[in-house]
Amino acid sequence: MKVLQPTLARVPWILAALALVAGVLLDLFAPQPYTGLPLLAAAPLVAGATLSFRSALAVVCVTCVVSVAVDIERRRPVTPLVVDLAVVGVIGVLALAVNRFIARQGRDLALARDVAEAVQRAVLPEPPREVGPLTVAAGYTAAQAEAQIGGDLFVVQETPFGVRMIIGDVRGKGLAAVAAVSVAIGAFRQEAEYAPTLVTLAQRLDEAMAREAARSGPVISTEGFTTAVLAEVAAEGEVLSLVNCGHPPPYLVHDGQFVRLDPTAPRLPLGVGLSDVTPAGSVPVDVVRLPVGASLLLVTDGVTEARDRRGKFYDPVFSGRMRRPFTDPEALVDALTKDVDRWTEGERADDMAILVVTRRRPPCAA
Repeated sequence: MKVLQPTLARVPWILAALALVAGVLLDLFAPQPYTGLPLLAAAPLVAGATLSFRSALAVVCVTCVVSVAVDIERRRPVTPLVVDLAVVGVIGVLALAVNRFIARQGRDLALARDVAEAVQRAVLPEPPREVGPLTVAAGYTAAQAEAQIGGDLFVVQETPFGVRMIIGDVRGKGLAAVAAVSVAIGAFRQEAEYAPTLVTLAQRLDEAMAREAARSGPVISTEGFTTAVLAEVAAEGEVLSLVNCGHPPPYLVHDGQFVRLDPTAPRLPLGVGLSDVTPAGSVPVDVVRLPVGASLLLVTDGVTEARDRRGKFYDPVFSGRMRRPFTDPEALVDALTKDVDRWTEGERADDMAILVVTRRRPPCAA
């Protein structure tokens, strides 16, 4: 037999009804008069704070009628009757005023969230589902449920040199981080089309970010940099090149196994003048093979620095829930997001961006 549970929408109605019934019973049967008046007055307050305006108005009217009916039943004089009605009525009016205020605040919040979401989509649009030999999926989860925008970024773009992509994390908060994200994405989209190598691309991005930091103020903050991983998949899809600029390493996911692709040598983040101090020939490019059906998983530190109750960091390499084949990048993004949420029990300290590209099987020859 199916047990029906009251839905969340019914709870305010139940609370208001309980307050009303309890107030009536106390007024009718308590040894002291007016014992139930506070509970009668509480019913409109509950309704005003939780229900729609029309519903709250109905509760106020019903409470006023009930208050008068109880006083008549107890044969109270006119003066106490009017006083009880005035108390319930005044509180009811205040409850309706609170209702309108809450509704206005809700509309303002919804508008702000819509604007933030529109900005997020404009600054960080969804990547295409398919690019070259790859299938693509991405996910973004803000640290706070109310937030819709942050300092994480990702881009996937087909270029004359193959499919190039970036995932990054701007150090900073607020509008400054959003502006830096816009600069990084714009610079990547422009330079990815012309930079002959990933090393050159990283240097040009570094110059663009450093110029923007210099324009932002006379003193460049130590937080004014961007960690990033640049990746390039050759046109045929088998060769994967990586340049890691101080970012959490990506993972190669294949046949249920996660292999962390640590960089050969540490490299400074973007925006700190790397191109001025690092010769082009000294920058290592890591090259690995991307088998058919394998996925490249790129994440921000919202994943790698997620902690459980004991303070232990999350790592998909050691997660038993992730040890299964993933042929669809969307399934991998969804599974990783849920696994991190399980690990942290819903508590996040940082935004989390996930980008997955999977090498498709080539179409069969006719």
